[in-house]
Amino acid sequence: MELRLLRAFIAVAETLHFARAAESLGISPPSLTEQIQELERRLGARLFVRSKRSVALSDAGKLFLEELRPALDQLDRAERVAKLAGRGARGIIEIGFAGSAALSGVLAQAVAAWRREHKDVELHLHEMESAPQIEALAEGRLDIGFVRAPVVTPPGIVTARLRREPVFIALPPDHPLIEEDSIAAASLAGEPFVIPDQEAGTSFHHHTMAVAQRGGFAPRLAHRGRDLIAVATMVALGLGVAVVPESLTRTLALPGVTYRPLRGAPILADIVAAFRRGEGAPATRELIRRIRHLAGEDS
Repeated sequence: MELRLLRAFIAVAETLHFARAAESLGISPPSLTEQIQELERRLGARLFVRSKRSVALSDAGKLFLEELRPALDQLDRAERVAKLAGRGARGIIEIGFAGSAALSGVLAQAVAAWRREHKDVELHLHEMESAPQIEALAEGRLDIGFVRAPVVTPPGIVTARLRREPVFIALPPDHPLIEEDSIAAASLAGEPFVIPDQEAGTSFHHHTMAVAQRGGFAPRLAHRGRDLIAVATMVALGLGVAVVPESLTRTLALPGVTYRPLRGAPILADIVAAFRRGEGAPATRELIRRIRHLAGEDS
């Protein structure tokens, strides 16, 4: 039975709408209808009950869907495994990185020298935020990620810390706290905060909450940016203050933005490399070994 027919059935079963299912598959509704009819002929069973206004699964369709979903899930897993093996055999490594991790110099430190010694290995770089990197690693679309911690990792994904740095406060133009050499956390109570668009408890959402906790207040999360660079840009526009890593203060000079250290014991932010435990591809294993060495871990 052709895979295209099975995927056509899944698309209609999940949407119960032929036009939307056809759009998701990139085909025309009449073509999708023909595929479903062909599948029904091969099975000798009616899979959908259709009227002018609605589409519903028949009893046979419900049973077929129940059996088909795990089979297609297994097929998808097999496809991912084959792609991973193929990348390893061809010496291709898919690397994800958060923009602020690259600005810190960690990505270049971990990869550049290794790349000069392994010119036969092809590196594909993808800028993305930390949580999507972890998801891509788990699904086999990435081999190594450079992310801002803390981040939630599923079983099978491990991390190695490459850098730990204190957080700073980014202040907008003409803010009265600019006159201070360092910023007391309590003095930020009532300020609008700009934060990255991240899950609660991860990365700089977590660090912003830590600053507020030290200051004894609940932060007013007024604006969200795609990443830390967008956050700093929004600070430059006067939309609020932000908690940022020290490395950003050296690499991103924006007109009107002033960076000040936090007073007292530093609140520390980590950059980590993430990868799959027991990676099988030889080239990826070699790069992971270098990363672990830089992190001070045994290979």
